[in-house]
This record gives sequence, structure tokens and C-alpha cells, in this order.
Amino acid sequence: MKIMIITDAWEPQVNGVVRTLKQTRKELTLMGHEVDMITPLEFKTFPCPTYPDISLSILPAKKVSQRIRAFKPDAIHISTEGPLGLAARSFALKNKIPYSTAYHTRFPEYVYARIRVPLSWTYRFLRWFHGPSCAVMAPTPAIVAELQKNKFKNVVLWSRGVDLERFQYEASSCINTPRPIFLCVGRVAVEKNIEAFLSLDLPGSKVVIGDGPSLSLLKDKYPNATYLGAKDQADLPPYYSSADVFVFPSRTDTFGLVILEAMACGLPVAAYPVAGPIDVIGNSGSGVLKEDLREACLEALKIPKEAAIAHAKLYSWRSASEQFARHLVPVPEGLVEHSTDIEI
Repeated sequence: MKIMIITDAWEPQVNGVVRTLKQTRKELTLMGHEVDMITPLEFKTFPCPTYPDISLSILPAKKVSQRIRAFKPDAIHISTEGPLGLAARSFALKNKIPYSTAYHTRFPEYVYARIRVPLSWTYRFLRWFHGPSCAVMAPTPAIVAELQKNKFKNVVLWSRGVDLERFQYEASSCINTPRPIFLCVGRVAVEKNIEAFLSLDLPGSKVVIGDGPSLSLLKDKYPNATYLGAKDQADLPPYYSSADVFVFPSRTDTFGLVILEAMACGLPVAAYPVAGPIDVIGNSGSGVLKEDLREACLEALKIPKEAAIAHAKLYSWRSASEQFARHLVPVPEGLVEHSTDIEI
């Protein structure tokens, strides 16, 4: 099958959406599919207001149309709701081409955390964006239910995985701070709620790996924590392995790939009982979910590494990618060839 994936999230961004798409493309290719990507790397871009690490494509509609027509895909997947996603959506609707979409992030909650736009406004936009989609792929049962509650249609489950060859426990001491070591890995931005972790009264030390717009502010406000900056994904396993508990303070993630990465390296997880952690950890015994995050951190210290590793092994990118492929909607033969470009 020839699969076209359109995404506004791509390198050099480092986040769960980019990792998910890269792993999915890799697995789909190994499964024998031909995958083409339309990403911001092909376009002139400008920094996203309030989030300059994200590049937004400038007037991409005509080129997106031409790229789709040239590839003649058997299935089209629109992964994000940015300029490229909007252009692909317009092309597909104009030419009556079926397609699937994905809900990677709790976008209304992100926007509210940043600029206090009412949730109802953003959900209205998202219902409009995803409404014509034949399959809206969401990462966990809780997110599926949340979208359905917000009147989304055609919502299906597309789970996630972890690279178990890369992420595995190895004795390491690359984090040289007092124990117990509580580690948080992720984008350092307001929606990740990292301040909730840094403000906790915990024994030992608190360590943050990641970069982002809130980093300098948090360094000034919580100077006793250790900040190691951003790390390449390939370099993360020894850092995970060095710590004692992985703390995931976000309330807005739909899944949290770093949770699986940490568990695969033997780290039990402390998190809030919200969508994402509820589905990934649940009652598995691999972590502790509590509204009192400090209490969750202290209880997670009692969980053996083996429990976290065993739970992470239940997730694979191959099974997640097979699930993705099953949700793709075939494009009727000849429909793309006879389509017309959009000029906007």
C-alpha cells in the first residue's frame, strides 16, 4: 500500500508526535508499505507564536496538492491540525478523497495552559477539523472516550509502543546526585506542568532532562534541582537507568511515550491519575497514580525495577503500526489522478 502521511510536527522538533510518526513509518516500511511524508522541511516556515521551536509552513496549499497528486497514494493520513494538515484536508474535501486523522495531543488543554483560550472554542475547531475524517485515531481508551464525550465521530484506538532494543536497563551512574533520584524527561513548557514536580518536598534529588521555553524560569525559581538539558533519544537509556523514580507531572498528554521508555529501563512511574497514565499504567503495579504527587513519588520507590520492565514489554511499535494500518481508509482507484489542486 502507498501511504501518504501529512504532518506539521517533524524534525528538528523532539517530541512524542515526531517519535511516533518516525517509528510508525519505520514499521510500515518493514511491513512492505511505501510511505511518503509531507513535512515542514519542504516549505518556508515561521516560528509558532509563543512556541518558536515549532515551525509553521507558509502558504503550503498548492505544493501539498501537487505532492499528493504526484505520489498517488492508496491511503492518506493527516496527522496534525496545522497549516499542512489544513491544506491536505482542503485538498481531500475538494476532491472527495477519504482520509484518516490523528489526535496526538490534548490541544485544547495545551492552548488553555498557554493563552487561556476557552476549551469550548478549541474543541469546536477540532470538531470542525476532524469531522470529515473517516477515522480519528486516538492513543488510549480514555482519550477515545473523552473525544466521544466532546461529540467527535469515527474515533478509533491507535496505541503506541516502545523500542525495546534501545530502551532497556543498564547499570549506570551518569546522574551523579544524591539518592533517591527523581527524574523528569520532556519538553520544559507550561503545559507539561514540570513545576508541580519541582515544587515537591522530596528526599534525595530532582533531575530534569529537556529544553523548552520555561527552562530559564524554572532554573531561577528552583535552583536546587539538576537540569541536564536536552538529550538525544539514543542517549537517554543510561539516564533513565541511573534514576530511582520517573515523575510524569503532565495533565495534558494523551499518552506519554517517555513513560514507556522509562519503564523499559526499569523506572517505576509516579503520575497524576489522568488520561495517558491511567491507560498506560493503570493497575499494572509498574507505577503509582495519585493526586498527591509527592505521595505517589514516595510509594513508587518501593516498586522493583522488574515490575516496570515487564509492563513495558507489553507494548511494541509493530502491533501499534499494524493497528494504524487497519484504520487507514482506501482511496478509490483513479480519484487522486483526476483531482484538482487548491491554490490558497
